[in-house]
Amino acid sequence: MVMDTRGRLVAGSHNRNEFVLINADEIGRIKSVQELSGQKCQICGDEVEITVDGELFVACNECAFPVCRTCYEYERKEGSQSCPQCKTRYKRLKGSPRVEGDEEEDEFDDLEHEFDYINNDAQNASGTPFVHSGNAGSTGFTTSSTHDSSFRVPETSLLTYDEEDSQISYDNNAIILPPHGTSAPSVHYRPMVPEKDIALYGYGSVAWKDRMEEWKKRKNDKLQVVKHDGGDELDPDLPMMDEGRQPLSRKKPISPSKINPYRMIIILRLVVLGLFFHYRILHPVPDAYGLWITSVICEIWFAVSWILDQFPKWYPIERETYLDRLSLRYEKEGKPSELADIDIFVSTVDPMKEPPLITANTVLSILAVDYPVDKVACYMSDDGAAMLTFEALRETSEFARKWVPFCKKFNIEPRAPEWYFSQKIDYLKDKVHPAFVGERRAMKREYEEFKVRINSLVAMAEKVPEDGWTMHDGTPWPGNNVRDHPGMIQVFLGDEGLPDVEGNLLPRLVYVSREKRPGFEHHKKAGAMNSLIRVSAVMSNAPYLLNVDCDHYINNSKALREAMCFMMDPTSGKKVCYVQFPQRFDGIDRHDRYSNRNVVFFDINMKGLDGLQGPIYVGTGCVFRRQALYGFDAPAKKKSPSKTCNCWPKWCCLCCGPRNNKRGKTKKDKKKKSKHRDASKQIHALEAIEEGIEETKIITPLISQEKLEKKFGQSPVFVASTLQQDGGVLKDVNSLSLLKEASHVISCGYEDKTEWGKEVGWIYGSVTEDILTGFKMHCHGWRSVYCIPKRPAFKGSAPINLSDRLHQVLRWALGSVEIFMSKHCPIWYGYGGGLNWLERLSYINSVIYPWTSIPLIVYCTLPAICLLTGKFIVPEISNYASIIFMALFISIAATGVLEMQWGGVPIDDWWRNEQFWVIGGVSAHFFALFQGLLKVLAGVSTNFTVTSKGGDDGAFSELYLFKWTSLLIPPITLLLLNIVAVVAGVANAINNGYDSWGPLFGKLFFAIWVIMHLYPFLKGLMGKQDRVPTVIIIWSILLTSIMTLLWVRINPFVSRDGPILEICGLNCDD
Repeated sequence: MVMDTRGRLVAGSHNRNEFVLINADEIGRIKSVQELSGQKCQICGDEVEITVDGELFVACNECAFPVCRTCYEYERKEGSQSCPQCKTRYKRLKGSPRVEGDEEEDEFDDLEHEFDYINNDAQNASGTPFVHSGNAGSTGFTTSSTHDSSFRVPETSLLTYDEEDSQISYDNNAIILPPHGTSAPSVHYRPMVPEKDIALYGYGSVAWKDRMEEWKKRKNDKLQVVKHDGGDELDPDLPMMDEGRQPLSRKKPISPSKINPYRMIIILRLVVLGLFFHYRILHPVPDAYGLWITSVICEIWFAVSWILDQFPKWYPIERETYLDRLSLRYEKEGKPSELADIDIFVSTVDPMKEPPLITANTVLSILAVDYPVDKVACYMSDDGAAMLTFEALRETSEFARKWVPFCKKFNIEPRAPEWYFSQKIDYLKDKVHPAFVGERRAMKREYEEFKVRINSLVAMAEKVPEDGWTMHDGTPWPGNNVRDHPGMIQVFLGDEGLPDVEGNLLPRLVYVSREKRPGFEHHKKAGAMNSLIRVSAVMSNAPYLLNVDCDHYINNSKALREAMCFMMDPTSGKKVCYVQFPQRFDGIDRHDRYSNRNVVFFDINMKGLDGLQGPIYVGTGCVFRRQALYGFDAPAKKKSPSKTCNCWPKWCCLCCGPRNNKRGKTKKDKKKKSKHRDASKQIHALEAIEEGIEETKIITPLISQEKLEKKFGQSPVFVASTLQQDGGVLKDVNSLSLLKEASHVISCGYEDKTEWGKEVGWIYGSVTEDILTGFKMHCHGWRSVYCIPKRPAFKGSAPINLSDRLHQVLRWALGSVEIFMSKHCPIWYGYGGGLNWLERLSYINSVIYPWTSIPLIVYCTLPAICLLTGKFIVPEISNYASIIFMALFISIAATGVLEMQWGGVPIDDWWRNEQFWVIGGVSAHFFALFQGLLKVLAGVSTNFTVTSKGGDDGAFSELYLFKWTSLLIPPITLLLLNIVAVVAGVANAINNGYDSWGPLFGKLFFAIWVIMHLYPFLKGLMGKQDRVPTVIIIWSILLTSIMTLLWVRINPFVSRDGPILEICGLNCDD
């Protein structure tokens, strides 16, 4: 079909015989159909048209629910006159006839269309032909708002209102496209097909009304197309895609009844703090000036620290995911799954401190996850190059062939066998499969045999042969020298591996141990994770990554789907760099003596950050977007076409006059529009639609290959993989070449002179690489998401022993000190990027909290000094001061209570967190500060001890295990010092009489406050009830003797001015 369009573009749909005629001179450039609208009507499925002002048609100004103009007009005339989504009544827009119930609107004068419905009805009643005026999506053709004067709508009866006109023959034109600028049209046409054209173009036809009635009926039934909790089979005629088009997640703000009082208390506490410091500074203590100024400095630091911790919790939110919508959108019946691929990283170092059985359970839970097997790949990083880990992984892969089909057949939870078989629940509940009991018993026997094999490997590895380990074929193990060995890669399962016992494919399982040579810096865990990024990009190149510690198994088999509800959400997922899950733990005693669960941080602080730019990265249980780890910036935020002046109130509109007035456009906008008048940029939209051309999701490199290699390293395969936004392995490379390339990217010198660890991957420079990595992503404009499923996604082992717990906290604090002393400190780094200012406060708090140990130790010492010297840090308290102090204590307590309320944290967990904040602050944080300063300023490197994971010597057996460490010295000293001071103060008051008890109460209050916070530490020192460690007895005797001598030297029983002599009145000379 040839047509003279005079430079105009004809676009349309071949299947629906629809065409769009676009005047290039009118709009500046020809746009494709997708560029013109980009949205489809949620009622009829047609595209939402463009208005005469060049804006996307918006029916509802409240929620911008996509509805075309035809459906909008029908809904106003014969429907409910309200938006299907938010139920807000439709307002009359310009060009729309007035209907009953319309309010008087002064925004525009539209008398021309005031009574169009009446005219239309009258025309149809008299048999006058009804002709559409050219709305896109509702008629056969659409033109711009202003046509050439020679363009006339033909006076031919095309379509009638209620039925086909009997006078129209089959040969009459259904759609006419007259050439531009001619008065006598010579056109090519197609015959009208009544059964098609009336339904598609006949506004108000019988078919149209029937469809609208059916739609309203389905809407009234709330489109129950997805079974959430089981039930009867669904009607196959229901529109299942309606649910699939909905968002995959939603925010759940905290109830105003909880959050508003919380914010009011915070403001009130700020006011009270101001009054408190006003009183403290203006009322010094002359006879104890040193104690007074020291206490004021400490209190100012505590106030600043509280502000940094408090205000990032100003906008706490919760989130909810819709797994059924995810399946409807990406897992259509009869088609391959469209869910994205995920590479899962598991890291381990020393199998003697991280038991292989725990690591094996983590790997088994990953292989049995509820996700398409061809889209999951598990990479195990063995940074210790231990043959024990390698052989244990081989045994795990063999057992997985039996375990994985069992898990998926009976849908069990959790899918880590050690924790599944140790559950004290009725495993027959909700299991009606007749073969379940027998297969469960058989599987338990298989697992017990598997444990025996793993434990035998551990026992064998305790004694290393003199010549080193040898493999089954007699080859020496390449990793016999831990500090000097080549890179090792072994694929156990996957495309080339063995299937399970039922013949089904298993997820890929790969063992990786990066090359290590003397003289190279390997950057500990961060370097191992970066090696996994590169090797996985070469072998599978999934667009998303999940990293877990070796002791964190997947407790919820749908955890990956939970993360994909955020990552793959078409509306908000593009800017999400990672989805962080909270850490939950097994094997902790009921009282959680050392706050191992850390629920205040995970259930309060992280929810607060999620309302800002997202939670910080905590090192495990996190799903990443690979492109974000490559150091790319977040996608630029584009203004949605619906976010026009129609969506905002009239008072905040920057335009002058009516909302869609063209006069509101500035000269700058007109200049920008004129720049697009280049005819070479016109797009042939009709050809693109008919050939099914889709937008390629490959990042076009704006820099040369040489610069890319300087950034990512000298690997062409890996560099090419970084440009693929949706992942995927290069198809023109064979498996042998990929394996060689994978060995190349884990070599020890690969990162030299690149940006790995600086801008790409896990960031180096701190032992807590997690905080630094997440901080860099947020500085690039990305946001993160905090996901808390009803069933915890991951569970791990926590060090319940006091010494191990303190060493763990020491490592975290040391990393914060290193970040504070580096160029990446959030106090001065990352300005001008995309970091939210409240998010910055949170990062600042995360790196300066070890410095709080100094004022905390000093402040915990002040009560003892006051009791031993008889002086105090405040003068005699007046009524005004008493009111201020009481208001401060009440506001502190009220803040904690309200946080517990909206965070769902029990009061005992909150109190344990407060206690361990003091214990860790006066011990681990102080030593971390000392070690960090030595490392940065003097170059003295310190190594942290890998925390021991759970053992099998009985429930809570490690709780009473005592290990001496220098971290225990400061809290022991503070504890004994305050106990001795309390005894001395009470003895002094008894000796001096009734008047000395008043000033004593304030001093006793602060001393008892210190002792109460150190009480769990005291219980940890005692060990079991029937024994006390000898070293504790020695330290107690030594410190008590020192305090006693100091007390005797001060001599509190004698007046400070010497003994008072009085005349008795007796004559001794007689």
